[in-house]
Amino acid sequence: MPEQRKPEPSPEGAAPQIVSRERWIAAREQLLAREKQLTRLRDEVTRARAAMPWVRVEQEYVFHGPDGEETLEQLFAGRGQLIVYHFMFDPSWEAGCKSCSFIADHYSGSVAHLAARDVTLVTVSRAPLAKLEAFRARMGWGFKWVSSHGSSFNADYHVSFSDEDKARGEIDYNYGKARYFAPEAPGFSVFARDERGVFHTYSAYARGLDRLITAYHLLDAVPSGRGEASSGYKMGWLRLHDEY
Repeated sequence: MPEQRKPEPSPEGAAPQIVSRERWIAAREQLLAREKQLTRLRDEVTRARAAMPWVRVEQEYVFHGPDGEETLEQLFAGRGQLIVYHFMFDPSWEAGCKSCSFIADHYSGSVAHLAARDVTLVTVSRAPLAKLEAFRARMGWGFKWVSSHGSSFNADYHVSFSDEDKARGEIDYNYGKARYFAPEAPGFSVFARDERGVFHTYSAYARGLDRLITAYHLLDAVPSGRGEASSGYKMGWLRLHDEY
């Protein structure tokens, strides 16, 4: 009888124990209790997020899109709520960020469903519109993508950085000081409008974007997890979906 090989250690931890079904059920019930705690905490945080105060948007931003020049309020497309995904695409780049592309692969299909709940989702980048349109066509995405080139929108929402920031080696990102890493950074911002005007209600950056990535939630359910420990850096394994 050939010698049985022991399971290889997972990139995210030690080799798993092999147990009886009864012990597996007991372990699963313990984990389920913790998952329920996390679900209740997530619901609590969601309620707190919805109760955040609003701040009026005073700046008259203008964006360049397939429908010509549009203000921030016009991006709502008649709805009461707007989600802006801040997609990393510097004007000098020929292609969009692969990590933002990974995220866009996930939210592209949600646009129609969000619209049914009074929410418009728009992607915004600093690159010129022609580059955005060409890359969107290559990736096969159907969402609206507009350019903020020439406005302070990206800088005001802390997702684009100047040469001065680079020279200093420090940026304001995710509500704190961070090391400069690129001229662009990812994030998403939420806006609302009513008869009083347009308001900023929420923004998230860095690991706050994980909630947008269904593939991560699926990878979190398999034994090897996200497998990023050996990638050199987080998301180092990623490719544009037409490059795998």
